[in-house]
Amino acid sequence: MDAAAAVVAAAAGADAIGLVFAPSRRQVTVNQARRIAAELPPFVTKVGVFVDEDRARVLETAEACSLDIVQLHGLEPPEYCAALGIPAIKAIRVRDARSLEAVRKYRVAAFLLDSYDPDLAGGTGTAFKWDLASGLRAPAPVILSGGLTPDNVGDALETVRPYAVDVSSGVETNGRKDHGKMRAFVERVREWSAKAASPSTLT
Repeated sequence: MDAAAAVVAAAAGADAIGLVFAPSRRQVTVNQARRIAAELPPFVTKVGVFVDEDRARVLETAEACSLDIVQLHGLEPPEYCAALGIPAIKAIRVRDARSLEAVRKYRVAAFLLDSYDPDLAGGTGTAFKWDLASGLRAPAPVILSGGLTPDNVGDALETVRPYAVDVSSGVETNGRKDHGKMRAFVERVREWSAKAASPSTLT
């Protein structure tokens, strides 16, 4: 995510922008994140994405980049999240129905349900079986992720009815954010929300 893509996403109606600080082809530095954040309009939530990062480093980065919330994609235990001291989204990698039992162990601001891959903490570009999460009663709002695109997000929303949806590779072309796909994704979410409960959108 660069500043131009972030501005396009926000203008399209995205409610939050993800800034990846974990090792990834999407990783940004603190300076890059600050420049992106500076371009965003008011009321767009800045989400910092981390994987098994040292707590002090997470807090330092959150302060330096004025993050509103952090998204934890690693093996962070409930104790880590509880002691963090700032709002957190805990990612749960869904392999089967038993995977979802983890939501009962955490006290966080929200849960992000993502596809399981033994080699990746996130950004798999593949969808899990959405019916596994249908009717899930979690102790915090649920965000759906994993393999979402402008073409399938409507079906995903209808099946899971999450609080929000998260997209990354599904709005990319050749590894870069595609402005047209981002606009189309948000438009599909807005179309669905006009017919049902209105989830937020996260990109």
